[in-house]
Amino acid sequence: MVPNGEKKSRGRRGGFDPRRRRYRPFRKKVCRFCIKKIEYIDYKDIALLRSYITDRGKILSNKITGNCAKHQRSLSRAVKRARSISLLPFTTR
Repeated sequence: MVPNGEKKSRGRRGGFDPRRRRYRPFRKKVCRFCIKKIEYIDYKDIALLRSYITDRGKILSNKITGNCAKHQRSLSRAVKRARSISLLPFTTR
């Protein structure tokens, strides 16, 4: 309860700041494999797979890469296969 009908200070959390409202137009990302009509992602194609993993060795999500669900699943399988036969590192040092 706030005495005398005073408004409670919200501090840094909460509230509305109209100066921070920014609209950024975004472009829908499109699956590169669907455009090129690639059905099978080869686990031996290291150059392709490296473009879908971070420098730490993590697989990038489809929200970042723009892949569809079907190709994201096959991409992650290919990366995991390449890791298991030591074509790609699990992590970096």
